Amino acid sequence: MPKVGIDSVTITEELTRTAIGVFGDSAGLLGGFKSSELAEPEFDLDVRSYETHARVAHYIALFSGSAREHFVARLSRGTRYEPMIRAKLRAGGLPEDLTYLALVESGYDPHAYSRAAAVGMWQFMSSTARGVGMRVDWWVDERRDPARSTDGAIRFLKELQRQFGGSLYLAAAAYNGGPGRVARGLTRFADQMEGSEGDDRFFALAEQDYLRAETKDYVPQLIAAALVAKTPTRHGLAVVPVAPYAYDSIRVDPGTSMAAIAAASSSTIAELRELNPSILRGVTPPDVMYYVKLPLGRGTAAEGALASLPASARTGYTSRTVSGSKSTVDAFAREAGVSAKALTAFNPTIKKSKSGSLTAGQTLRIPNDDALAFARDVPNPSIEIYGGSTRSTLAKAGVHVVRRGETLGGIARRYGLSVTRLKSLNRMKGTKVNAGQTLRVATSAKAKAKAPSKAGSKSSAGKSTSAKKSTAKKGPAKKKTSTAKKPATSRSTMKTKAKPPT
Repeated sequence: MPKVGIDSVTITEELTRTAIGVFGDSAGLLGGFKSSELAEPEFDLDVRSYETHARVAHYIALFSGSAREHFVARLSRGTRYEPMIRAKLRAGGLPEDLTYLALVESGYDPHAYSRAAAVGMWQFMSSTARGVGMRVDWWVDERRDPARSTDGAIRFLKELQRQFGGSLYLAAAAYNGGPGRVARGLTRFADQMEGSEGDDRFFALAEQDYLRAETKDYVPQLIAAALVAKTPTRHGLAVVPVAPYAYDSIRVDPGTSMAAIAAASSSTIAELRELNPSILRGVTPPDVMYYVKLPLGRGTAAEGALASLPASARTGYTSRTVSGSKSTVDAFAREAGVSAKALTAFNPTIKKSKSGSLTAGQTLRIPNDDALAFARDVPNPSIEIYGGSTRSTLAKAGVHVVRRGETLGGIARRYGLSVTRLKSLNRMKGTKVNAGQTLRVATSAKAKAKAPSKAGSKSSAGKSTSAKKSTAKKGPAKKKTSTAKKPATSRSTMKTKAKPPT
């Protein structure tokens, strides 16, 4: 039987009015209601205590002023995904208004792609995405899937919230700037921040000359986005609602052609590509059965139609074995009737001899034209860049990126350091390290590079994929209006992401 997506609900006027009571004004946009017709919105993030903070006030003015058109476009796109994101946040025990992190990160764009190779609506680096349960490889990049990436963001935010004593704003800062950097800052400026509790600690840390400007502005943007998004007409914004994210899903065999699925479900290329942005090569992964999303109501018929097709008609490629030892990629591709680029794309682990010839005996996939028509031209998801540097470049610069399963002791031995020295270099108290975390492992003149701190959004370093637990409780103290300097009007993390061709 087809699996129905979490958002497969017909939104009627009655349901929409109910949703408004739960979600606040922005949910009402889906039903066409105006913010002015509704009661004062409720927030499940503490935004009211900080709405007069200089940085927050700046972004409220920006989003409702010179950046209005840009903000409205993002908010309108978000009406498609917001109900799904809110439902998942609620089920995960997090405030629903954290949906606006996706607005700040990418403008709710599943294909957002940063210069640092952070991808998707929630702007994950590949190592971090894998660490929170997403598949990211040559065939599939679930950072682009709105539902799967939202699940991953919730897992990561919950880890960060635990690490930072329950403060969601410190967790958000760590999501943007890296948990290691935020944790070190809290330790370094503990005396200056004495008396600050809960979410106040973020604003106290932001007053220090330590966090990057982007991270200092990140939480204020989140707060401002929530305040403006829930009262759009009050700020002169005309948001255009988009059809809600709804789908059926069916489980298909390895290597199933998206073209065959389109035909079986009477769907267009555009419909399937929009619902399945994570499928990169025009076929489902060749190694496992995989769930494919279909337009709502078409799952049952598609399952039956696919089952009636022979395997050769469902699969997006044929297979051919390399014979002899003289064949090259170009020659083999010509013989198979495809381009060398297409052959390489469907055989990412192709084996060659030192002379460049194909290794005899290996079986290669030969894609058909329909599969190639569905394939996306996107960067290799395995390429991960940290502030403009690759993992190997960082190692040469004296920075180590922690891999899954590594220990502090093992890393210390690898670089000829004592555990004490390695902890000192990184201002660490404990010995726990997390996959994706960056560590300084050298201090020579040739290795003065600082460990990147960006954590998975925009120009990011690898995020830590697990977090330290803390028993500190969120402080209930009243917040004070800050005298922080007003950020420059040209500064905003809500930048337009560069998108690869699709």
